[in-house]
Amino acid sequence: MVAHETQLPPAAESLIARFGTRRARIGVVGLGYVGLPLAVVLAEAGYNVIGIDLDAAKVDALTRGESYIEDIPAATVAGLVRAGRLEASTEFIRLSEAEGVSICVPTPLRKTGDPDLSFIVSAAQALRPALHAGMVVILESTTYPGTTRELVQPELEATGLRVGQDLFLAFSPERVDPGRSDWTTKNTPKVIGGITPACTAVAAAMYEAAMDSVVRVSSAEVAEMTKLLENTFRAVNIAMVNEMALMCDRLGLDVWEVIDAASTKPFGFMRFLPGPGLGGHCIPIDPLYLSWKMKSVKYNARIIDLASEINTNMPRHVVERVQDVLNEQGKALRGSRLLVVGVAYKPDIGDTRESPGLDVIGLLRGKGAQVSYYDPFVPAIEHEGWGLTSVPDLLAEASRADCVVIVTHHSAIDYRALAEASVLVFDTRNAVGAAGVHDPKVIRL
Repeated sequence: MVAHETQLPPAAESLIARFGTRRARIGVVGLGYVGLPLAVVLAEAGYNVIGIDLDAAKVDALTRGESYIEDIPAATVAGLVRAGRLEASTEFIRLSEAEGVSICVPTPLRKTGDPDLSFIVSAAQALRPALHAGMVVILESTTYPGTTRELVQPELEATGLRVGQDLFLAFSPERVDPGRSDWTTKNTPKVIGGITPACTAVAAAMYEAAMDSVVRVSSAEVAEMTKLLENTFRAVNIAMVNEMALMCDRLGLDVWEVIDAASTKPFGFMRFLPGPGLGGHCIPIDPLYLSWKMKSVKYNARIIDLASEINTNMPRHVVERVQDVLNEQGKALRGSRLLVVGVAYKPDIGDTRESPGLDVIGLLRGKGAQVSYYDPFVPAIEHEGWGLTSVPDLLAEASRADCVVIVTHHSAIDYRALAEASVLVFDTRNAVGAAGVHDPKVIRL
């Protein structure tokens, strides 16, 4: 933990006081799955919030009081807009009105596997004309340790303002898990690490006025590394249980029974479940940021690279298993009619970023299968040159399919009815078994 500074610069003292009374105006750059929930929480706390996004459709929707994120009710957005607490714009210069700015832009990987930080750099550059003394800038986009200090600070200080004296800069990792109602932007502890202790104090004050809990750390680098540890932990443990599934397959064992038995141990074991691969905006990508960064200091992050290899190959394993179960029925994969159930990367949301479902469909199509899909949250998909729309009647389509492949286990689906309607099911999530159905025509990963 970082203690409050006994002597803060006057600009810091002034900002902290304004955050305490919510008189400060806050800007949020990037109004996606991270930025919009953050903007709403800040506005609900009493701040006046201006959201910036280059996507005019998002800005227009928010201006009309509409939400395009499942976790954010339209009524909430509409109420904040009517109250003057939330507005949106495509113009970065509007940030000159703000005293606090949170940057929530994407940080994808390039096709070469290198981090693409162009969105962060572009946001920092676009922010420069709006910078003024007495402002705090907080980067939330997941990245490797050193990004805030090495890339963002020089862009801000090119204006002549000094970080830690005139303006303040910190990193605070986003911890959004779309679809959750128990842990949200507001009640998930907020980690803050500044370029200087004064930066930490100012950034923490901004968020303490809106969040239930703020955790101060000693530097921006510690905060950056914290997020990478969190998601590397998940990626590595998911890879471990995925490899356990591969080994159980070779040994003729049921991995789900093994996991259930191991889960009875009340200590020293944490339950992770296998699946068709990793998806989403964080877990498949963030550990590779760390692996890439470590190469610059001549260190090979072997466990990260191995975990990524295992998880990335799971869609191919699923396709091979589907081919095997069809062969056992005397059918070839080529020409077979397959129904993929679920293409979102996790249950009960419509987010398909990095979804293994897309890879499974692409691989099946590449092997000549006739593939359709059903997903109540994803009406249509476009991926790598092909596109499909969700079938309207799940059970009717299942009855016509040679095999149903469950990839995403949405809770609204009646898996008992699905199993009854299907000729053959390959279940990568144990969704049918979890529904209490044990049928020999249902094959589990």
